[in-house]
Amino acid sequence: MKIPNINCKIEMFCAVNPSEDPEKTQKSISNIFPYSTIKTENYSISAESKDLTSLEKIYEVIHSKQSQKTYKRNLQKNLKNDSTWFYLNKQAAFVEKIAICEESEESPLGPIKVILTSSKIDEIIDWFVYGDEN
Repeated sequence: MKIPNINCKIEMFCAVNPSEDPEKTQKSISNIFPYSTIKTENYSISAESKDLTSLEKIYEVIHSKQSQKTYKRNLQKNLKNDSTWFYLNKQAAFVEKIAICEESEESPLGPIKVILTSSKIDEIIDWFVYGDEN
């Protein structure tokens, strides 16, 4: 995986339900985004990174499972100005699996929302979806 030298802010958000252990929810994020700074508040967890290396695990899944079309569709559909986003299944993330959700309801305890923001967001999407193929 060749990582481009493009500035990008990566933010992750998810709710912590009353029935959930906040530490397990935090582990879901750290499993998928090991290079991020995580903050826990009352009923939510947020994380942030400025390093595209944080997307490495998702990138590998996109390219190993041939799921480029699904990610491309989601990233394009949610694109607004310099930002786009997608959902990941929180329970899957807890066991270090990556499963994209088209809708938030696909993750029974709520999804992890991943927001990418960059002045070169189109280049980020192309790298993320197509990688070194460009």
